[in-house]
Amino acid sequence: MINKLRAAWLWTIGGTGFGLVMVFMLICTYIFKPERYDPWIKKLARFLFRLLGIRVTVSGLDRFDHNETYLFMANHVNIFDVPLLQGYIPQLIRGVEAERQFKWPIYGWAVRRAGNIPINRKDVQKAIPSANEAAKRLKEGRSIAIMPEGHRTRTGRLGSFKKLPFHLARQGGRPIVPMGLSGLYKIKKRGNWVIVPGPVHVAFGDPIPPDVIRELPVEELRIRVREAISSLVQEENE
Repeated sequence: MINKLRAAWLWTIGGTGFGLVMVFMLICTYIFKPERYDPWIKKLARFLFRLLGIRVTVSGLDRFDHNETYLFMANHVNIFDVPLLQGYIPQLIRGVEAERQFKWPIYGWAVRRAGNIPINRKDVQKAIPSANEAAKRLKEGRSIAIMPEGHRTRTGRLGSFKKLPFHLARQGGRPIVPMGLSGLYKIKKRGNWVIVPGPVHVAFGDPIPPDVIRELPVEELRIRVREAISSLVQEENE
């Protein structure tokens, strides 16, 4: 009962806080350029984790140049993934997200205005234009974040990776930075609404350079990135 009461309180303050951040972000998109308001969104995202009692630690920030453009790839755990990536990736990033999320009130409006890219996760042919748009943004110098599993984990373990993100990577011509998100599944399991605050770790791996991305067949690149991300996840969360 105590855990459920605490979870209800956390949903209330977390949901309210997240909604206010999205409203703030939406307003900012009409007034400022992304480079102006993004640092504030990052600070607010990090504050939300502290508000929920989730202690986030980060490693590997020295492995890549924070002024360069990258394709960040991370494991997909739960609803906390997106604010975690937004708050702790140093670059201004835009994400590739399920198109249904762009229909949500406030959140959908905000991320569409900010420039995130909707993708159809059920139809590969319909997803190709989204991948092409993400590759175009990379070429133009905008870092992109994507979760190549394409859906949240059901068990806490790393799932299989889809091929399309790696075609995107070859087309975009930028290094891939693998990321491992650890601890999130213990905080919020799939199918369970209870939130249990705890430690979370974000680990950045060594960038995979564009020449390697071009030389490797898509299947080998997919295996290499999955192994890199798997090595960065600190534990098997069950």
